[in-house]
Amino acid sequence: MAALEGCRCRGNNSILYSILKSDSLASAEEQQHHQQQQQQQHPQQETVQNLLHRTSSSSSSSSSSSSAADPASPQELRQQACSCGSPRRRGVLRSPQVTCKAASAVLVKTLRFVKNVPCFRELPEDDQLTLIRSGWAPLLVLGLAQDRVDFETAETVEPSMLQRILTGLPDRQGEVPAGHSRGAAGVSVADIDAIKGFLKKCWSVDISTKEYAYLKGAVLFNPDVEGLRCLHYIQSLRREAHQALNEHVGLIHREDATRFAKLLIALSMLRAISAPVVAQLFFRPVIGAVSIEEVLLEMFYGK
Repeated sequence: MAALEGCRCRGNNSILYSILKSDSLASAEEQQHHQQQQQQQHPQQETVQNLLHRTSSSSSSSSSSSSAADPASPQELRQQACSCGSPRRRGVLRSPQVTCKAASAVLVKTLRFVKNVPCFRELPEDDQLTLIRSGWAPLLVLGLAQDRVDFETAETVEPSMLQRILTGLPDRQGEVPAGHSRGAAGVSVADIDAIKGFLKKCWSVDISTKEYAYLKGAVLFNPDVEGLRCLHYIQSLRREAHQALNEHVGLIHREDATRFAKLLIALSMLRAISAPVVAQLFFRPVIGAVSIEEVLLEMFYGK
């Protein structure tokens, strides 16, 4: 009840339903996609690069301290479990400049989509920041699927702890040898397979532009995130996103009774993709030690 009393959001609970239900949102997003590719591709990349340069000097120390304070994720624990065992399979982008440029363009468009959702702007700023921090990575991967951004990786092997001791290699990814990129360590092959598996799932279902809008609404308004002031309101927004998606699928794809379930399965696959993995694979080769959250906040609020 305290969260509801502190919530300053106004408007009825069908705002998201009407926003996502309208053809204007989906068609405007698709139109922006073509315009960005044909007319504004280079300015978008310049915006990202400028933001990276402005944040690089101030965020290196804060990012290292915050990563040390955060508890280890299940994926990190799984990696640490074999620290003294055999080498682990990891992968890096085969063409990092091309792929990172495409991912940066998708990130710009994703944040623009979030800004254009009226009920998101009505949330308290604290809730906006919380939802952006928790949802930027799955929203980005959804954008990669929508724009059909494919990528190739090259497999590498991370030395075991014993090999590091014997050969004098730096411990983990805290130190980088001279002449090597900070993104060279890559991510585990299992994490790459999870991302590629999600992309292939979306492409096999052939998700439409409007369905992507509904899915983004369901991902953005995540009531499972801790610290939300307008928890019940955000819960209602997610329910309405699912309802709108279900009604649209039932209307457009009446012959496919399993399509809604397939879309929900695709959403569930996003849970296996962590934000650190997305940042390491698609942005670390470009931003280096800069915190991805610093870049996000700079791009979203322009501060």
